[in-house]
Amino acid sequence: MKTFLSLVSCVLPIMLFAQTPFDGTWKTDFAESKLSQKLYEYSVNNGLYDCKSCAPEINVMADGQDHAVTGQSFDTMAVQIVDANTIHLTGKKAGNIQFETTRTASQDGEILTSTTTVYAADGSQAYKAEGKYTRVSKGSGGSNATSGSWRVQNINEDAAGLFSTWMSAGDKLSMSTPAGISWEGKLDGKEYRVKENSTRETVSLKRLGERSIKVTIRRDGKIEWVEKITVSSDGRKMTSIVDNKLTGRVSTYVAEKQ
Repeated sequence: MKTFLSLVSCVLPIMLFAQTPFDGTWKTDFAESKLSQKLYEYSVNNGLYDCKSCAPEINVMADGQDHAVTGQSFDTMAVQIVDANTIHLTGKKAGNIQFETTRTASQDGEILTSTTTVYAADGSQAYKAEGKYTRVSKGSGGSNATSGSWRVQNINEDAAGLFSTWMSAGDKLSMSTPAGISWEGKLDGKEYRVKENSTRETVSLKRLGERSIKVTIRRDGKIEWVEKITVSSDGRKMTSIVDNKLTGRVSTYVAEKQ
């Protein structure tokens, strides 16, 4: 359940009949969710952009041009310095824009607003997400006001980023979102390709109980994140504990059945 990536997954076995507890459409409720409080760290100084909290760390020139990055879901990033309090980032994959983000520090420098538009590779509905962050430490002298370390306060997303639909068929379960992310697989621990115009991401699924499963996402064979998903006994609430193995962030997302 994502984010900015976020994101979601799952399945149930052959013994189950027509439906599983996961079947249906779910909407993430950020008011009930608990986001990781691990800090985000950025630096924009002397014409360079550095995302210290990215995994792996991103270091590119802040000249508005596309620069190659490795180990990310995108392969180039352009960083434009708009003014002393604002920067604009564009991430591309195979030349296509994957996301655009504008980060703006408040005039007193204590609040960072990050507004992102995410574009689906398959042309599905784009969606926007806005995050508010509070300052923990300042950047070095002379750096852009977006520099420093920040702690997330809250996240708001358009509907396309909040909804996911799950469907079971025999021993398979599929998940899809309006933003074009989808997968289908069996609860057999094998890897299945994530259908996001990517050959680099796979999902594997494991049953933990009647209403609980574990989802593991790998990119290039390396575990990105592990998600434990549990549906409440009344079938109305889905809780996902997402452990991002690359960044060390653990967040809990709560979704309501629609």
